Amino acid sequence: MTPPSRTLEAEIGELLGEQGLTLAVAESCTGGLLGHRITEVPGSSNYFLGGIISYSNEAKENLLGVQHQTLLRHGAVSEETAREMAQGARRALGSDLALAVTGIAGPGGGTIEKPVGLAYIALAHAGGEIVERHVWPDGRSQNKIHSAEAALTLLRSYLNHRTAP
Repeated sequence: MTPPSRTLEAEIGELLGEQGLTLAVAESCTGGLLGHRITEVPGSSNYFLGGIISYSNEAKENLLGVQHQTLLRHGAVSEETAREMAQGARRALGSDLALAVTGIAGPGGGTIEKPVGLAYIALAHAGGEIVERHVWPDGRSQNKIHSAEAALTLLRSYLNHRTAP
């Protein structure tokens, strides 16, 4: 019998524990799915400090400190907003690292410039931020799953390639 494979969330938990780092999340289009996946791992309270679901622009501004001008100039679904969301979660929760996800899950809300399925994922750390842009081809639920998976994959990659501060 083959032992069950380790989940992405469990692998991240081990890496965070080994490196002595804490994590927070800021979610928009994933609506709490990212935090849910992280907390499915027993012992996640040792490294996961919490999350902020900031679905509205007002919540992004008031809870995460996203600048009003950023939202006006670039929109809620943008690299700039994702960066500020991640920085804001890191600051608000006092974590070493923070993930942020903002996007257009669908089925409506897309434009030619910002199509349905567009998502920005940001990771804030002591040295700055990393941002990825994705466009998912599926429906709402699957786009949310893709976005959460991409955020966890970005974090794992960072932790696997991180050098000590």
